[in-house]
Amino acid sequence: MRAPIAVALDAPDLATAVSWAAAAGPHVQCLKVGLETYLRDGRAAVEAVRAAAPGVELFLDLKLHDIPNTVAGAVRSVAALAPDYLTVHASGGAAMVRAAAEALPSGRVTAVTVLTSLSEGELAQVGLAGPPIDAVRRLAVLAVGAGAGALVCSPQEVAAVRAEVGPDVVLITPGVRPAGADAGDQARVATPEQALADGADLLVLGRPVTAAADPGAAAAALAAALTG
Repeated sequence: MRAPIAVALDAPDLATAVSWAAAAGPHVQCLKVGLETYLRDGRAAVEAVRAAAPGVELFLDLKLHDIPNTVAGAVRSVAALAPDYLTVHASGGAAMVRAAAEALPSGRVTAVTVLTSLSEGELAQVGLAGPPIDAVRRLAVLAVGAGAGALVCSPQEVAAVRAEVGPDVVLITPGVRPAGADAGDQARVATPEQALADGADLLVLGRPVTAAADPGAAAAALAAALTG
């Protein structure tokens, strides 16, 4: 049984990303191709990851953020890859999110609320004053109203977001770390078990799997812990 985990394939080269995909794929629901890999390797990265892990969902994490017309064009340019999830920034506004949703015939436009690397003080510096949860809830409601089928939020806000948007929106939580693991560059974190209990549908994990001596074994261990 695959666990509700998206493994982030932030690799220094395509061969490494593909090896991680092959190792983790049998144990997880989803594999995430992000900016580092996509900007270097493009469509070939998506095709190679899919070939290495058949049947696993694809999370294309590009975090698009521009005027609506430009974002719609960018979404159309990757729509043929049929990502299950494609990220945009909710802070781009309702018109931008709506344009993205209309340009993606299948899969879910996934709106990133507030990056999990940002603390309350850093949010204030960019004009989002107040607790992060307030900004996250506002952006979540805006994005879902504009057609987003999934949201990205930190595990510390996932329960509040679930209460705002209901059961049908997929909630994806980065900033998840097994108990005792280094938080790295994440500011708002929780354990995988806590995030799922609070209403998350899909957990994004990178280094706890990909930095392990045996990524396949690490993914299998996490999957066993989460699926019982």
